[in-house]
Amino acid sequence: MTNQELADTFERIANLLDIKGEIVYKTLAYRRVAENLRVFPEDINTVFKENRLAEVPGVGKAISEKITELLETGQLGFLERLKEEVPLSLIDLLQVPDVGPRKAALFWKQAGVTNLAELDTAARAGKLRALPGMGEKSEARILSGLEALGRRSKRMLLGTAWPIARRWLDWLRQQPGVQRAEAAGSLRRWRSTIGDLDLVAASDHPAEVMDAFIHHPEVMRVLGQGENKSSIELSSGLKLQLWVQPPQRFGTLWVYATGSKDHNVRIRELAQKKGLSLSEQALVDGQGEETLYDSEEKVYAALGFPWIPPELREDRGEVQAAKAGQLPELLELSDIRAELHAHSTWSDGVETIEGMAQAARGRGYKVLAITDHSGGLGIANGLSVERLCQQKDAIQLAQEKMGDSIRLLNGTEVDIMADGSIYYPDEVLAELDIVIASLHASLRQPRQVITARLLKAIHNPHVDIIGHPSGRLLPDREGADLDWEAVLAGAKESGVALEINADPVRLDLDEVYARRAAEMGIVMSIATDAHSIESLEHMEYGVAVARRAWCGPGSVLNAWPAEKLVGWLKKRGYSGEDIRNLTTKDTKNTKIS
Repeated sequence: MTNQELADTFERIANLLDIKGEIVYKTLAYRRVAENLRVFPEDINTVFKENRLAEVPGVGKAISEKITELLETGQLGFLERLKEEVPLSLIDLLQVPDVGPRKAALFWKQAGVTNLAELDTAARAGKLRALPGMGEKSEARILSGLEALGRRSKRMLLGTAWPIARRWLDWLRQQPGVQRAEAAGSLRRWRSTIGDLDLVAASDHPAEVMDAFIHHPEVMRVLGQGENKSSIELSSGLKLQLWVQPPQRFGTLWVYATGSKDHNVRIRELAQKKGLSLSEQALVDGQGEETLYDSEEKVYAALGFPWIPPELREDRGEVQAAKAGQLPELLELSDIRAELHAHSTWSDGVETIEGMAQAARGRGYKVLAITDHSGGLGIANGLSVERLCQQKDAIQLAQEKMGDSIRLLNGTEVDIMADGSIYYPDEVLAELDIVIASLHASLRQPRQVITARLLKAIHNPHVDIIGHPSGRLLPDREGADLDWEAVLAGAKESGVALEINADPVRLDLDEVYARRAAEMGIVMSIATDAHSIESLEHMEYGVAVARRAWCGPGSVLNAWPAEKLVGWLKKRGYSGEDIRNLTTKDTKNTKIS
């Protein structure tokens, strides 16, 4: 079994346990190991043979025994017994927007629904509206969600694709005669979802490389084989394409295989205006004379402009900007100096405050915000005001242990309620270093309603950042139907920052609206929304969104020096006198001190 197949198995277990109603901490353990297996850099079979399963984060004795059973037998008795209790097809219901584990269990136990077809039939027959917590509007949303599900593509998440590609690239680079191997296609352009994986290699012996590629032990079937290009399908269903050219032709190959299609059409048109023809092999003049290029920089220079970063190659003005010498300075991962959205064991995280602080410091960060969930999210072990008070002391204690090596911010990810109100009162929010407000529920409200709801939070003077603005989950949940022009105008007016959530299942704010926000002068924050130390590694995906949005370090809050960042946060706060003018509530029992 591959890492991906093992991850899928543990994700399946977590979903079945959720539907069954198992305690949240048990399901979180399976979800965490699934997440870690998807990004683990080594082949799990090798790790198993070398008796190193304990090196996989989240794998303890019980999980290790289950991995062993799966790798040795291909089956898992625990899962088979669980499937006898809960129909496996109920997992498919979780793909429908607004259907979580509790509703899936409700539909199964009280309406006899066990799969998507039965859910559609029951909803169209009006059999769901009478169930507890349902109604005509809820039933209509289920039907709308089923229709949305039918429109989804089967593309792979960026965060799933890159670890797989890196493993294959490591293998390619070890093959005899391979001088270079790189990612290409939509993966290299860092699109949020990926179709097939495109890889390119430089070698003077392409036939030998192709032969090794199609005979790799993970290959289930060969879809196509040629001297310079082959395509395979893995047992997981994933398709890989490999192009191989001699090193002196690698530049044109990499440009061609990276794309996008529209970008390639644009630069081929420019080549034609110069009397040239551009292919993956060379630039050819009108007399058929080839000019070979071993680097992309030389190819673009031959066309008359500088190298264009792959994230920009979508024919969205990048060629025109390059010709005019106006390509943007793009954000780099090394520019990030702070993590402003992180969770700990105080809510639904799996690491202590001090543990998260040490990990952030290890990444070179100068600031870490602890932003555990507010009490508005019952399923996330959200903090009451009393627990928030207690957490402030815990953060201070961790700060004393860390010294001045990193600055810890006392914050919250506060829930935006269905009516647009914020879970904590103003006087509590005023005493926090940082406040992130996020939509988590009631995402299917009509456009006018949910836009007004988000704008109410945007204009709350204590809110610093709007977390994952649309609330989407890739590929299973569409984002809220927001009036984005109104949202961006509101953010510009209020000065609030918009978050680019780097979790690969979110990547929200997406690149289109992030670019528009940057053009409007709206500052953004890139955050991993980390619930574990391993999740901090996701920052590269958020940086990729910012790069695809043409953003430089000046547009990104947590790329600023620590003093500037903290100063920005302080300026957004209110003095005690301002607080008294804002609220008439009795603050005696809510002050965090």
